[in-house]
Amino acid sequence: MKNDASAVNQLSGLPSRFGRIKLMIALILAGGAFLTLMSLGVWQLNRLAWKEDLIARVTDRVDKAPVPLPSMTEWAELQPEEYQYRRVTMMGRFLHDREIHVYMVLSTPRGGAWRGQGVWVMTPLEQDDGTTIIVNRGFVPDEAKATAARDAGQVKGLVTVTGLMRMSEKPNFASPEDDVAGNLWYTRDVAKMTRAMWLERETTAPFFVDADASLIPGASPQGGETRISFPNRHLGYAITWFGLALSLLTVGLAYGLKQRRKGGSSLTEAE
Repeated sequence: MKNDASAVNQLSGLPSRFGRIKLMIALILAGGAFLTLMSLGVWQLNRLAWKEDLIARVTDRVDKAPVPLPSMTEWAELQPEEYQYRRVTMMGRFLHDREIHVYMVLSTPRGGAWRGQGVWVMTPLEQDDGTTIIVNRGFVPDEAKATAARDAGQVKGLVTVTGLMRMSEKPNFASPEDDVAGNLWYTRDVAKMTRAMWLERETTAPFFVDADASLIPGASPQGGETRISFPNRHLGYAITWFGLALSLLTVGLAYGLKQRRKGGSSLTEAE
């Protein structure tokens, strides 16, 4: 009889021990998920501070007076975050026979009246020191893409160009393949454009310059169309992550209290 009672007590304790193990595993998993969500929220707050600083720096740069373009000896040390959208000025001669067209849809023009589907006109500018800068001369709609339709903009001889320094672009998973043979590109990749324009890699800048509207006012291409827009949704993302963490914490506490009550009820019944 004593052995039978002992066996019954052992069996009655199994569910309670199993429930505690389940609770422990659930708490560990919930704790890991909570810490992950909190860290994502903190990361988004850090990104928010970085984005606000970037917007402030860019706003300051685009409004400043232009400075001379960095020389070739400085190119290797340049960092995109230091020069992106810096206003610069330079002199040279356009190599119009090597221009490249990059697909663009301009919905809100800033430098002129043209809008809609068209291209950026990317043209190498050869400087007197032998270096070359790829210049985005501006936007041209499809109906005026042919060179003959914009002869006024095909400036010859020595010109002064003012514009914003831009970092080379890389294609993403959604970028179409560049149609090099048809001269219709989708990414302003400086290295690829350098090869397609038959330029010397060593003497061609690793960045390009968006020309402003001062080169030939009213002529094509339409300069001054740099899109300075930085979506800043990091605060909303941070609130989302913190909200999910709080929800998880609330659910976890409710589950823990429920398990504790169940454990107390089981102990009372066993007595």
